[in-house]
Amino acid sequence: MEIIRAKHSGFCFGVDRAISMAFSEAEQTDREGSLFTCGHLIHNSAVVNRLESQGVGMITSLDQAKAGDTVIVRSHGEPREFYEEAESRGIRLVDTTCVFVKKIHDIVSDAHAKGKKVVVIGDAAHQEVIATTGWCGYEALVIGSPEEAAAHVSELAGTEPVIVCQTTIKAELLQSILSVFDDAGIHYDIRNTICNATRDRQESCRELAGEVDMMVVVGDRHSSNSRKLFEIAQKNCQISIFIENADDNLLKRASKYNKIGVIAGASTPEWIIKEVISSMSENVTKNMEQNPMMDFMDDIEKSLRLPKPGDIIDGKVDQVMDDAVIVNMGCKKDGILRADEVVLEEGQKLSDIFKEGDDIQAKVIKSDEGEGGILLSKKRLVAVENYTELEEAMENKDVINVKLVRAVNGGVIAAYKEITGFIPMSQLSDRYVENADEFLGQNVDVRVIRVDTKRNRAVFSRKVVLVEEKRKAVAEIWSNLNVGDVVEGKVMRFTDYGAFVDIGGVDGLLHISEISWGKLKHPEEVLKIGDIINVKILSLNEEKGKISLGLKQTQPEPWTLVGEKYQVGDVLDGKVVQTKEYGAFVELEAGLDGLVHISEIANKRVENVADELKVGETVKVKIMEIDPDKRRISLSIKAALPAEEAAPAEEPAEEAPEAAEEVKDEE
Repeated sequence: MEIIRAKHSGFCFGVDRAISMAFSEAEQTDREGSLFTCGHLIHNSAVVNRLESQGVGMITSLDQAKAGDTVIVRSHGEPREFYEEAESRGIRLVDTTCVFVKKIHDIVSDAHAKGKKVVVIGDAAHQEVIATTGWCGYEALVIGSPEEAAAHVSELAGTEPVIVCQTTIKAELLQSILSVFDDAGIHYDIRNTICNATRDRQESCRELAGEVDMMVVVGDRHSSNSRKLFEIAQKNCQISIFIENADDNLLKRASKYNKIGVIAGASTPEWIIKEVISSMSENVTKNMEQNPMMDFMDDIEKSLRLPKPGDIIDGKVDQVMDDAVIVNMGCKKDGILRADEVVLEEGQKLSDIFKEGDDIQAKVIKSDEGEGGILLSKKRLVAVENYTELEEAMENKDVINVKLVRAVNGGVIAAYKEITGFIPMSQLSDRYVENADEFLGQNVDVRVIRVDTKRNRAVFSRKVVLVEEKRKAVAEIWSNLNVGDVVEGKVMRFTDYGAFVDIGGVDGLLHISEISWGKLKHPEEVLKIGDIINVKILSLNEEKGKISLGLKQTQPEPWTLVGEKYQVGDVLDGKVVQTKEYGAFVELEAGLDGLVHISEIANKRVENVADELKVGETVKVKIMEIDPDKRRISLSIKAALPAEEAAPAEEPAEEAPEAAEEVKDEE
């Protein structure tokens, strides 16, 4: 009997630390009060029993402890209020929470404080998950399956949730749930918090189970990570058993098998693992030497055993015919490789590829139970290789090129070499697509977002590539922008406070106050959608994605040209823009106003300016004085009247003292 222990098994770092701290605390003799664990320290009854034998009791809530007692926090952690309650009640805590679990608590606490949606992938009833949700106000969404993920897609749309995982879940579960979100176009921030020790054990289990005749998983039946190891073992080894210790009757079945693999959960003590191995064989070895007779018997057994559908076989070409190749596989039946199961170029024959005596590898597609041969396929072997390429591309986030061949319900079928994959409609473009026909026949770049080699399925996303390309393009645009640059832009849309202008792939805000030197009520007074304008970059904030633009800065400020355009004595048309008790402001051009004092409005005594002039009214005015230092222009309406209408006012009004100091900002 050969017994092989998995490379990674037994206590993980977190469990080992928790147990060491607990036993160390149990040895203390100067402690006041009683010592408890709140719930099971770890999911292993043998460890719990040993702690009880050293005087460590177990409670289920802090209500069962009193001030001065010591409570050991289990490795799975506790919610935030557990610590707050212990402090308020004078209960001392020994915190053995796994450092990797604490990291999850920090992540969800920070996300919750920032108002972000939190998703926890795991078992809602597991203590680790319960504790984790307690660090984000119990507002996290707990998802334990792809079906649950699909049910919450609409709830998560547009939230960009922060996703964490129970440390002991299977990587396949995480990937299957993320695939649901990817298919639905959900954007998320994934923090893969599956423990490295968990991943290592699961991978060790998967590899070892595929090499042995029987797989033994050692662990407590309440242990989540141990149960998941058993699930992996069952999928990869037909004979797998799950035991808690060496006394389990199932272990007797091990005597029937020659090559046995052993793996233990992260909460399984070393002494239990050794007892299990010892009970199976007194000669434990990982590489047992076999004598020549055993090797000879293995060869005989191999020759009698027929390969099964799905097996990859190595053989030699025995005969090449026009429509098939006969392959010697070293067993009692030959393999038959038909021409339609070989990738042939136009005009190519089987004899152009295969010669008698050539080594060949193929995939078994049918194992004939009669006297016929075993059907083989090179195409499907190539497909296996192609799926391997897709897995690598998915892992490395590589971009591959596919051809869109036909539309199906909900998306498009895309061809990659000898296999096909699916692109959901939501992943076909970075815009809404109602009909996929416009894309058919195109070769496009995609990213692989899911691969299922057992079901021969692959899912691609073109949207991810387009979004990434756009992100890179936008980043390049940002790198070439500088405050002070004058750039060309296109007016895209209006708001009450300004206009958004596309300046080559990114939008900037042209605030209403930066459009004209004059006062505007709405951008439409000056601009139209689609206008091509030159704007000046006033400020940049790449972190927030904000750009402030100015249009008026590309034109001379009106006061700088007053001396060239206007002279004292000029008679002009202007628009009344504001009335005051002491007069009215008249706009000569955008951004350039002058004051018509109440005494200069008419050839009569004016009691109320609003009775004589209306905002928006066009009047003829004469420039009486220009003060460039104070940026003031004094205007007169009555001085601009025709000579026949000119007459001295009844009584000159005294100039309002405050008018001289009036600031246009009162607008």
